[in-house]
Amino acid sequence: MGSPTTKIEPLGAVRERVLATLRQDIIAGRLGPGDRLVERELAERFGVSRVPVREAIRALVAEGFVLFESARRTVVRRLTPTDVKELFELREALEVYAAGLAAARATPQALAELRELLDRAATATGAGDAETITDVNTRFHDRILALAGNSLLISVMEPVDGRLRWLTRRNEEWPQLLTEHRELYDAIASGDPDRARARALGHVQANYRSTVRHLFGDEAGAFSEEADAFGEEAGASGEDVGG
Repeated sequence: MGSPTTKIEPLGAVRERVLATLRQDIIAGRLGPGDRLVERELAERFGVSRVPVREAIRALVAEGFVLFESARRTVVRRLTPTDVKELFELREALEVYAAGLAAARATPQALAELRELLDRAATATGAGDAETITDVNTRFHDRILALAGNSLLISVMEPVDGRLRWLTRRNEEWPQLLTEHRELYDAIASGDPDRARARALGHVQANYRSTVRHLFGDEAGAFSEEADAFGEEAGASGEDVGG
């Protein structure tokens, strides 16, 4: 009787597994800013050769999670105030637009799916489950993008989605986030695109200010004033983002 055949995992699949795990480790804070990624150590951890590890690290560099400090030193990136501002400017442009489209196109089934995500977020918030909160909140925003029904919008957002999750994970004002998401849901469910866009704008502005506080604190200095001005600049169109 022959010996059992060992199934060999394709190199591409190995790379994706390593990449997904490292990405999630960074988002969840298990790998923090400045931590080194050493090929040899990671290859031993995953039980693989250095090749898929090297490819996964290069992908993380392209995604903005890590950087090469030198030829021999790769570390998790430290986000700067400029990084955060640029990410939120992009988020504002795309998510506000998507919210208006979602309000015009959402079906009863789609709205029910959003409500289910909110229920899961409420449970996770009550339990203080940071990883689940991050995951569910990301799914909530992804679902709104899907409801917008614009594939190009999704493809533009995809490259920065991981970094936005990274930022969201660092913001621990979870009850406030839940309240804002419920308000955004109500605006989309109303079927009024203007109301949905205004609420999405208010949410992005509030989340930006919270993220700046949590990431930089008192060290932000003058940047705190920029965070406050962000909302004023964004709201120059005259839309009401209160309520």
